[in-house]
Amino acid sequence: MGDPSKKKAWFGWCMYDWANSAFATVVLASVLPVYFVSLVPAEGARLSLLGLTHTLSASALWGYGVSSSMLLVALFAPYFGALADQSGSRRFWLILFSLGGSTATSLLVLAGPGRYLLAIALFIVANFSFASGNVFYNSFLPYLAEEKELDRLSARGFAFGYGGGGLALLLVFALIQGHDLIGLPDISTATRAGFLATGLWWGVFALPAFVLLQEIRPTETALMPAGFHGYLRIFAEVRPYRDLLVFLAAFLFYNDGIQTIIVVAAIFAREELGLSQTNILACFLMIQFVAMPGTLFFGKVAEVAGRKKTLAVTLVLFIGVTFYAYFIREAWQFWLLSVVVALIFGGSQAISRSLFGALIPPGKSARFFGFYAISSKFASIFGPLIFALIADLTGSARLSILALATFFVIGLLLLSRVDVTRGKAAAKGGLP
Repeated sequence: MGDPSKKKAWFGWCMYDWANSAFATVVLASVLPVYFVSLVPAEGARLSLLGLTHTLSASALWGYGVSSSMLLVALFAPYFGALADQSGSRRFWLILFSLGGSTATSLLVLAGPGRYLLAIALFIVANFSFASGNVFYNSFLPYLAEEKELDRLSARGFAFGYGGGGLALLLVFALIQGHDLIGLPDISTATRAGFLATGLWWGVFALPAFVLLQEIRPTETALMPAGFHGYLRIFAEVRPYRDLLVFLAAFLFYNDGIQTIIVVAAIFAREELGLSQTNILACFLMIQFVAMPGTLFFGKVAEVAGRKKTLAVTLVLFIGVTFYAYFIREAWQFWLLSVVVALIFGGSQAISRSLFGALIPPGKSARFFGFYAISSKFASIFGPLIFALIADLTGSARLSILALATFFVIGLLLLSRVDVTRGKAAAKGGLP
């Protein structure tokens, strides 16, 4: 690499994870979902379309908002990736989506009582920008690190993310709890101020990435068309790389389980164990800070034992988590379970990203990471849906949690069929 130096570029890349993880912890996972419920009337949100009126509960409207933003990412991520590969514009698009997402997050300060439609619209824009920006952020990875350094840099990025996300959540939590000490009239106002602070956090701490990351020279000449034809072309490019394709399938399943656990953890703790909101939020804070050393630890283990073996260990532990969750009854057991999840969550994500990066052929990182993003976003749709259906049919969230073990088992079996050495050779031009 030229100027800036590798060390500075690594720092800038990691700082983007520090910046946008504030959105993941505050808006996506913890504070906004709870606040959104307070905005929707008790009788539900009445929506009219083409003369038809339908009433949705707060949870249903929130779920549709999450699904809509993920669907948009799934539709457009391959196009964005191809555009970056063809034009060498990764940095430009990263800046654009970062500023768009941080602005939409900040504007949530305007979503006062009863303004649930504004809140869900801004959330969709922010979440779409968050996930789309990550396509370009991830695509820098193979260009910033040598093959032997991928695990270290990927793990470091996740560790920065847990630190930044955890500190941002702590800041917002303190703002809400101590609102009267700083002259804010009520918790609702303090919560909206927290959204403004989160958006500013994202925008300001992303500046090092904007300054220190350099554009990657364009390597593609054919721009992939959008929509279904684009998917077909991308699939045609991925299909010859057998081990890469099998790994993507494995990732689709086990990431489905991982993301679902994160999304439903608070609901499980509240409904099945009766934990207070303060207790749950404190647990989320703990997860952020325990996940940081856990991510770095598993990154080091992967360098010694290999990515595939280390990833397989984390999936076995996730299977154990689902079975243990079925039997727990006390708050301390939930905290113990959360510690385990915190230790293995970041490691599994970081190793997945670096293993995928090692299997990508030169010049295709952005568009292949677009496919990677599709797997991630679709995973976040189906897992919660299965969880909800089982809970609805059986009345037990415990059975829903237990059912998630299936995703990890299938992912583990598919991962066992990935030949990493053969996959790397194929990526370097040695396709059989």
